[in-house]
Amino acid sequence: MVTIRWKIRKFPYNIYRSIRSSFQKFYYTFRSLTYNHYMDQSYAADVCMEPLVWFVDNFTHTIGPLFVVAVICLTASVVGIAYWIGIPYWWNRNPFFCIILIIIGHWLLLNVSFHYYMGVVTPPGFPPQDELITEVVSICKKCIAPKPPRTHHCSVCKRCILKMDHHCPWLNNCVGYRNHRYFFMYTVYMVVGVLFIIIFGFDLAYSGIWLSSDDYDDPELEGHPVKFNKTGALIPVTDILYLDTNSLVQDHINDGIELIHPWKKRAIIYMALINTGVLVALGGLASWHSRLITKGETSIEANINKAETLRCLNLGKIYRNPYNFGPRKNWKIFLGLIRESVANLLERFQGAIESITDYSPAIRNETNDDVEVL
Repeated sequence: MVTIRWKIRKFPYNIYRSIRSSFQKFYYTFRSLTYNHYMDQSYAADVCMEPLVWFVDNFTHTIGPLFVVAVICLTASVVGIAYWIGIPYWWNRNPFFCIILIIIGHWLLLNVSFHYYMGVVTPPGFPPQDELITEVVSICKKCIAPKPPRTHHCSVCKRCILKMDHHCPWLNNCVGYRNHRYFFMYTVYMVVGVLFIIIFGFDLAYSGIWLSSDDYDDPELEGHPVKFNKTGALIPVTDILYLDTNSLVQDHINDGIELIHPWKKRAIIYMALINTGVLVALGGLASWHSRLITKGETSIEANINKAETLRCLNLGKIYRNPYNFGPRKNWKIFLGLIRESVANLLERFQGAIESITDYSPAIRNETNDDVEVL
């Protein structure tokens, strides 16, 4: 006779082990098929950003004019609101001071418009064509053409750009050797302009939004006065003699506060949001580019120099940017106070390469350890 014993207590555990074993087989099979020795967080981020990169490469140049129109419309709307609300407000307060504000404001507007226009229409600078360039660093794999120093290929413009910083969709243009100064000055004047509007529009916004009455569109009340009798009931007052003027409460809270139209309130709120956003965005961008200019590098070169610094540090060496001539001279070169042609830049780069190659006199000793400076 055979006895069958049901192990009901171990049944859930057996199911758990079976599911766990199947999951582990699937997990290790998937990892073995998708194994990549170079997988890290940066690689994974690049893979996730690939659709965005594809969209930027293929559609940024097409929708670039829309960004330019958006910048023009936003700037025109802010200036229009300043004419509509700001100038009358300051003219009523102090006409002489209002004239000074108008002069300063139009000077800032002229600089913003000029530098933005020049940043849009000025070519960033391209490598010389049909010329022998002896100082080339490499060959562009996409252009199949010599690539001078500090030159990078723009996937949006489909060509190499001299001293490329980045492709700006708001300019619908690359920021490079010939228009980098216009781009930077546009951001600086725009930041100064929005600060100008925020400072001299704060009082208007405070009085127009926080202190203004909301009774602009309230209908006028109709009826006659009433009073309480001894029983507490309301009875109409038909004769003015019954009114006790001594019991009337004088309201001085809203004295000096004039009503403001709801559309003006909306315009002030719109101005506050736009100017605050521009101040934060362009203020940070201008500050970052200021640091890059001080170091004599572009945004692309900042990443390259950072990687080279870490690489040389692991080798016991110190990396130096060959285009960093000190903060003062870097700013002079950037602002055009020191005129340099492309040929001079190439010659200077060749000298920098030779100085890096033959750097034996510059090897210095720190704490009895030889540190080679690149």
